[in-house]
Amino acid sequence: MIIERLVSLGIGYVCGMFVSGYLLGKAKHVDLRKHGSGNIGTTNTLRVLGVPYAVLTLLCDVLKAILAAVIVWLIFHGRITDVNAQNLLMLYAAAGAVLGHDFPCVMKFKGGKGVATTLGLLLAIFPKAFWIEAVVFIGLVALFRYVSLGSIIALLTFLAQVIVFGILDGSYATNPYYLEMTVIVGFLVALSIFLHRSNVKRLLSGTENKFTFHPKKVNEGE
Repeated sequence: MIIERLVSLGIGYVCGMFVSGYLLGKAKHVDLRKHGSGNIGTTNTLRVLGVPYAVLTLLCDVLKAILAAVIVWLIFHGRITDVNAQNLLMLYAAAGAVLGHDFPCVMKFKGGKGVATTLGLLLAIFPKAFWIEAVVFIGLVALFRYVSLGSIIALLTFLAQVIVFGILDGSYATNPYYLEMTVIVGFLVALSIFLHRSNVKRLLSGTENKFTFHPKKVNEGE
């Protein structure tokens, strides 16, 4: 299934290149890359444009991975009847969406940090892991008010869940692709943490921006 894997990854990458935060910012004549952290993801959209635009950005970024997975399922489910193989290809599609979000060629490969799109991957491929990760993220952000900290720990929790669930429900023994799927998740988690390296430095130095619902004022047209 090498060709199928590559096709799925490519479809996901194209879906992931829809840079919702940047486009929503441009609709308000604001270039997110020049404000706040300079990131085009949900957190910086919230910081610069406010809650409504942040919610739209979050939904779009989550849906990119889900859409990619659904498209790949529609393409291959008639040809590939093995459910495990279908899930693998859907994971490749969702992973491609994360990569398209993080490194969109239409933005000179400068995108987001992949957390929201990874959430879409989680919902599409590992839905039973969602609630634990949601509790971890919301709990940490509510307690410490650092979105980056909540994101990093939630990502690590996600990887741990994939490993633990795979052991508990016997997936490593019954699904020939589960180890490959775990490696893909591990790569995406490591990549997102790497993209958060500046946040990690600020967390360690105590200078990281805290979460707030109040956007900073920016001059439209910039």
